[in-house]
Amino acid sequence: MAAGNVNPFNVSDSEEEAEQRQDGADTERSPSDEAQGHSLGPFSPPAYSDPAALLSSNRTSPSVDGIPASAAAVSGIGAETRVSLDAIAAQLLRDQYILTALELHTELLEAGRELPRLRDYFSNPGNFERQSGTPPACKEQGVGPGGPLNRAGSISTLDSLDFARYSDDGNRESDERVAECEIASQERKNYKSSPETQEPIRPLEKRALNFLVNEYLLKNEYKLTSITFSDENDDQDFELWDDVGLNIPKPPDLLQLYRNCGNSQPLHRDNVDVAVSVDPSDLPGDYFTQEPVQQTDVIQQQQQQEVVQELEYQISLLNSEKQSLAEQIKKLQSDIQALQRNVSSEPTAGVKSTPSKENPKCDKPPLDNGQYLDIRGVTETDSSSDTTKTSTSTTIATDCTENSTTATQPHSKLKANGQQSKSSVQFDQPNRKLSPAFHQALLSFCRMSADSRLGSEVSRIADSEQSVMLMLGRCLPHIVPNVLLAKREELIPLILCTACLHPEPKERDQLLHILFNLIKRPDDEQRQMILTGCVAFAQHVGPTRVEAELLPQCWEQINHKYPERRLLVAEACGALAPYLPKEIRSSLVLSMLQQMLADDKADMVREAVVKSLGVIMGYIDDPDKYSQGFELMLLSLGDPSERVVSATHQVFIPAFAAWCTELGNLQSQLIPSLLTRIEKLLKGEYGLDEHKLHMYLSALQSLIPSLFAVLLQNAPFTSRVKLQGDVPPIEVTRFPRPASPLQDVATIVGSREQLAVLLHLYDHQLQHEGTTGWDSLLWVVNQFLPQIIDIVGRINVTSSTCVHEFSRFFWRLCRTFGKIFTNTKVKPQFQEILRLSEENVDATAGNGILTKATVPIYATGVLTCYNQEEDRKLLVGFLEDVMTTLSLSHAPLDSLKASFVELGANPAYHELLLTVLWYGVVHTSALVRCTAARMFERVLRGMSEALIDKRVAPALITLCSGPEFSVRISTIPAFGTIMETVTQKELLERVKMQLASFLEDPQYQDQHSLHMEIIKTFGRVGPNAEPRFRDEFVLPHLHKLALCNNQQTVESKRIDIATQLFEAYSALSCCFISEELMVNHFLPGLRCLRTDMEQLSPEHEVILSSMIKECEIKVENKAIGEAQGSISIAASLVGEDAKTKFLSKMGQLTTSGAMLANVFQRKK
Repeated sequence: MAAGNVNPFNVSDSEEEAEQRQDGADTERSPSDEAQGHSLGPFSPPAYSDPAALLSSNRTSPSVDGIPASAAAVSGIGAETRVSLDAIAAQLLRDQYILTALELHTELLEAGRELPRLRDYFSNPGNFERQSGTPPACKEQGVGPGGPLNRAGSISTLDSLDFARYSDDGNRESDERVAECEIASQERKNYKSSPETQEPIRPLEKRALNFLVNEYLLKNEYKLTSITFSDENDDQDFELWDDVGLNIPKPPDLLQLYRNCGNSQPLHRDNVDVAVSVDPSDLPGDYFTQEPVQQTDVIQQQQQQEVVQELEYQISLLNSEKQSLAEQIKKLQSDIQALQRNVSSEPTAGVKSTPSKENPKCDKPPLDNGQYLDIRGVTETDSSSDTTKTSTSTTIATDCTENSTTATQPHSKLKANGQQSKSSVQFDQPNRKLSPAFHQALLSFCRMSADSRLGSEVSRIADSEQSVMLMLGRCLPHIVPNVLLAKREELIPLILCTACLHPEPKERDQLLHILFNLIKRPDDEQRQMILTGCVAFAQHVGPTRVEAELLPQCWEQINHKYPERRLLVAEACGALAPYLPKEIRSSLVLSMLQQMLADDKADMVREAVVKSLGVIMGYIDDPDKYSQGFELMLLSLGDPSERVVSATHQVFIPAFAAWCTELGNLQSQLIPSLLTRIEKLLKGEYGLDEHKLHMYLSALQSLIPSLFAVLLQNAPFTSRVKLQGDVPPIEVTRFPRPASPLQDVATIVGSREQLAVLLHLYDHQLQHEGTTGWDSLLWVVNQFLPQIIDIVGRINVTSSTCVHEFSRFFWRLCRTFGKIFTNTKVKPQFQEILRLSEENVDATAGNGILTKATVPIYATGVLTCYNQEEDRKLLVGFLEDVMTTLSLSHAPLDSLKASFVELGANPAYHELLLTVLWYGVVHTSALVRCTAARMFERVLRGMSEALIDKRVAPALITLCSGPEFSVRISTIPAFGTIMETVTQKELLERVKMQLASFLEDPQYQDQHSLHMEIIKTFGRVGPNAEPRFRDEFVLPHLHKLALCNNQQTVESKRIDIATQLFEAYSALSCCFISEELMVNHFLPGLRCLRTDMEQLSPEHEVILSSMIKECEIKVENKAIGEAQGSISIAASLVGEDAKTKFLSKMGQLTTSGAMLANVFQRKK
């Protein structure tokens, strides 16, 4: 029956219904039939009767199963028959009185008389799915079969909370959308639900319980258990309740929840169907005094006493709150009456321009304490006044209570404007004679609510800027938690505007706290939005409020759990630096960043700290902080993260150098301090720390642009600088590419036009006028360059890292200072030290410098700065002279090798190096030709195969055709490198033939040094060479060499060959060797070698024996594996066939579950 047809005033039954009731007094339908929605028969309540009357007449009593209710029904309705509780429940459900049915279900449940119908209905989520439309029968009440049901505030506790409903995650699945009435029924009987019917725990429920459990462990000194529990739930922050994700206040602790909810469990009782046609007089006299009833009374009395105690406690709290509110109401009503008297005694013009001197007449409660005035009492008492007067007085009273206590800035002008606008509003009054009381009673049916917090905010519209700020300050803390995390940055403008203009410091602090905690883990774009807002806030409020309001928020999150939040703090320190007091910049902020740089474990946070420190260095003006800045630079350079070091070079060092330039100690302190540290490293007792050398040298390299800018700004021509249009523009390749805009000389000087003028005058000064009086440039030429060149001569030439670092430093220095400076100031100092003259060829003392790192650094760092023809000729001539000088003086070739390796890394210099080597190939001295042959090995890696085929191979063949055996032997490493790096078959065959001639030509059989070089080369290139070359050439010839070495009579030569063979076999043992080669060449060669080692080196013999044993085991395993392989292959084929049949059978199934068992049934 539709709910819309219910007549709430009809409590009598129709004649037809009475007849049906009399005819069906002895029949009753089963619950299963009634649950299907059919007619309930003679025991169903009348279709048009009031459900409330039914419930009131059938309310069950805890004393006896339905007997007093039956008596009440007999006396109230006057009928001899009684309607069953199941029938009442069915009627309530059919008429969609869901909440009434829920209340009936709850009371029956508490009495231990649960109805199956109600239990099945409220435990089925399908009955409460939300539907798009509302049935006509439910439109009046706003409740449909799946419509929303209003939730009572008294049951919104933790144990009854639908966590998914209040989460920030908007993607709630449909199976979690449980209606409020279902949750309420479940929360009242959750203690009786069995494990079979209990729903699985939801994510937010789990996080909330985790928080409460951890809180309980900490409070009860279970600290180790709490730590373990936190580690197992590392995705949750147990220090913040907000991290749980629920938009509700933190519930009581676990102990309080247990005490409140643990004693309400009733005893389990069987369900009893109560008959309705029993007269109380027919019952025995002792029916009401039976034992089960007495037990029920005792239990229920205990429960009722506990409920009474809890309610009494709540009543006491509410009474105290009521008293305080009553006092406030009296106070505000007195204020309203006083203002009404003032307004009624003044003319209308006075109302429009109320002076601010009337404000003291109002008492001064706390500014906008959130209490709202109920003006209905005033309106009723002053009903004789017209509507305009009442609204005006109400406005003034409200403004007085809200705005009169603002101490920072008066708002009387805004208030007066608001009053004027309100008094000017006129409404059409009806020409009726209804009483005001009737009007008010009539309007009460419009269903306007101002009893809640939100209703109070909605019912009052702000009439001034400050009122708007106050309203936003009250509402934003409630709005933010209910906005999706992905869209919360949309609230940043609103939060910042309110925080800027709100008059209360406490509210501003709360809003800024919300801003910094707006997003749990803000990404780059969200952090940029927050930082942009912080800067706008700082620009608006000034340095004092930035220090007092924004900095504390940063300080609170300096040790936050999430690195994104710490990253926000680090970035905020740099962004807010221009808007802070200078004392705070150089003290508090600097200390904060220094602490984060030293302690934070996240690379991205330290990177942001370094960048913010660079910004601080751009604004600091305390000279005493120089030493602290220098230590921060060293700390940043020594950071293990590459991104932190990169940020140091890009931001911190340029900013620190700019400050040192202003202090005047760039040349006097900063650069000399780094040079001193490099010299100390070179004098270290435990060897050179290349990492620290790289750290200091890279810092010097980043200081080159600042040093050159100092030269330009302190030059003699600075006073003649004028921006003219005829100055030639700067070439694109004039300066090396800067690591960041802060290392661009144009940025340091001011502009590219300014730099163009300075460069023009700089070149003219160096070329024509000299350096007299140019102190900054003279310091570079007379102090800096000699010291750094002296350091270069003391580094280890075999360290490719050190050579490369200094080479890049001189290259950047020469390119930055220009070609004229390089040719006139840098090259002469190197040339004076190197002294490449023909008469000093045999003088060992004069050529000692040629063996040091000065040669490769001068060649690769200075002579390669400019790539014009004369520069290339100078480089070629220098390398030829060095090669000739070192060869003829029998000096070590390490410096020349380092030069070739450094230059060979750049393919642009391959042709140039081959030109130098060809000079050595055709040289008349065999010593020079040997040096050239050995240098080919250094340049082959990375060279194109075409160049090797056309230039390198012919040169090596030419060297092999010479008469000197030493020159031929010197070509073997180069041939080996070709076999290792080249894939062209024709070239490999030529090299293979040349190496075969070395091994098979009788003239080389007694060449001990040749055999040593070949074995050494085979061991080096064998693992990386082409497998065919290794199998067909290397291993067989190593076997022959090992066999021949057994017959060697000279013990020294025998041990040398055996040692080289041991190294070669050790390297080749890691390669894949076929069984045939293993048996025919590798194992026989090892056995021959073991024969030598047994006599010459027993310690090597032990290792060789183990190698031979491992190889023999491999051969045996391969034989066994092949025998088993044939059997396993056949078995695998059978297994694959069975597997295919099984999977095809499984694929034919169209249903899952029971059909799966049919697959394994045996065919009949």
